[in-house]
Amino acid sequence: MAKIPAFTTRPEIDGTFGVVTSTHWIATAVGMATLEKGGNAFDAGVATAFTLQVVEPHLNGPGGDVPIIVHDVRRGASEVICGQGPAPAGATIAHYAKEGLDMVPGTGLLAACVPGTFDAWMLLLRDYGTLTLRDVLEPAIGYARNGYPLVERITATIATVEQLFREHWPTSAAVYLPDGRLPQPGELFTNPKLAATYGRILKEAEDAGSDRIAQIERARKVWSQGFVADAIDRFCRTQEVMDVSGRPHRGVLTGSDMAAWQAHVEAPLTYRYGNYEVQKAGVWSQGPVMLQQLALLKGFDLDGLDPAGPDFIHLQIECAKLAFADRDTFYGDPEFVDVPIDVLLSDSYNATRRKLVTDKASLDYRPGSVEGFGAVVKLKREEGPRHAVGGMGAGEPTVGRMGNVRGDTVHFDIIDQAGNMISATPSGGWLQSSPVIPEIGFCLGSRAQMFWLQEGHPAALAPGRRPRTTLSPTMALRDGEPYLAWGSPGGDQQDQWITQFFLRHVHAGMNLQEAIDAPAWHSEHFPISFWPRTSRPGVLVVENRVPKATVDELTRRGHIVEVGPDWSEGRLTAASRSGQRRRAAANPRGMQGYAAGR
Repeated sequence: MAKIPAFTTRPEIDGTFGVVTSTHWIATAVGMATLEKGGNAFDAGVATAFTLQVVEPHLNGPGGDVPIIVHDVRRGASEVICGQGPAPAGATIAHYAKEGLDMVPGTGLLAACVPGTFDAWMLLLRDYGTLTLRDVLEPAIGYARNGYPLVERITATIATVEQLFREHWPTSAAVYLPDGRLPQPGELFTNPKLAATYGRILKEAEDAGSDRIAQIERARKVWSQGFVADAIDRFCRTQEVMDVSGRPHRGVLTGSDMAAWQAHVEAPLTYRYGNYEVQKAGVWSQGPVMLQQLALLKGFDLDGLDPAGPDFIHLQIECAKLAFADRDTFYGDPEFVDVPIDVLLSDSYNATRRKLVTDKASLDYRPGSVEGFGAVVKLKREEGPRHAVGGMGAGEPTVGRMGNVRGDTVHFDIIDQAGNMISATPSGGWLQSSPVIPEIGFCLGSRAQMFWLQEGHPAALAPGRRPRTTLSPTMALRDGEPYLAWGSPGGDQQDQWITQFFLRHVHAGMNLQEAIDAPAWHSEHFPISFWPRTSRPGVLVVENRVPKATVDELTRRGHIVEVGPDWSEGRLTAASRSGQRRRAAANPRGMQGYAAGR
């Protein structure tokens, strides 16, 4: 395989001590500082994650959720930590129908699941880390109390919901419209109430004594059964909150729901692709959709194809359409429904599906058929472009069509000197998802909008079920050795950009930074996972850096090509280990992501 020449905006980080890469430079610095003071990759991951909650509040928060993939050299295996909280006990299809809803609103209290991030980070710190709770929480507390510089995207996001905050969500206005004004990019911004919340959790945890494990366990209890859960319970019971449906609703999340749930560990799903074994979270996430893309693509010879050429893009997109159709038809929480994932990733099934890929773009929605499984998906076609979050907020904040920014999610990858690896995609609890709960300084997430209010669907709403999240960290072994950790924010686009990166790295020989910087694209062919669940059949959005000859040929093949700005697709980060070498790269798009290491 000949290496295809590539351009980079910055060097690929290369060293032997350790690497950290994330979607914000401050979080990367905190993670690297944690490694420098003797923490391992998992300690650094927890410190990075809490910092990201503070410095990217439009993209994630304490009320959100997270899947985490770790490779612990002591255990010699990769594992998934599920930080995806389930639907509350009161979240039934009948309840939402009684409210006159045929879809879970994309904002407000009815969309809240049990917040999963805090307990997931505590489990990670307890079982895989080495440092104390104070070590990993103090950087985030410091930034929340003393301030951090606002990036432009935070201000832009607040501006989209400014009217909503002023008219309906005054507790959010009190935090994000300081002194009644829209904050400006570059100014120092604080959230003293959030700092006080984490400070109180830390104090109560340390009251348990000097034992590290006892402190972590006390913190978990303070979160799920103490003052945090009390504040969430009280707010959901007493507040009627305006949401994207245009009517106010009370929430159904309770303190009992919080107390009944804890994060857990499970095995990753894997797929063999050449000499790589790719690892993803299970079918409660969209992660396996990447594995199925690989199962389809392995029937084509991609070596030597121009990764910005029409053949490469066409094949990836057509296989993605098939895999995502299967996602929406079959995936759900495997603790409640049987998902035929062995069939969906099998050679025979994908050999049949692969025959649907021709030299022409498909404009049809074509899920596969597995007897006794799946559901009929009712399509809702969107007319015109996908829009940014409007005055009432909607859906997951993600990189919008044509570069319009609706926010995003966050991601980080870390590898330490010992070879421990972590890849995580925290999200939810965005400042625009629901009102700030004043006593604790943060809001709840809106992941329940992923559920279908359709009886019999594998992803139907039901108490205790996990919503089928789009969050999708990734790891891969190479020749049986842990090698690569990577991922991207971006909702439904995540496993499009994640797959493109991997294919460029494997088939075009690009290094991590080259594979991130290369021109990218995404399909809007299938229904989005968020409110209002619309689709744009055949639409393919490409960066303007994709050559015109490629765009013309894709158009000739029947793709409805829309050309966005030069640097508008994805926010990938990646890290690798090979022998003693530790490498990392980060996305230049958005002027936030950074990799560090030595």
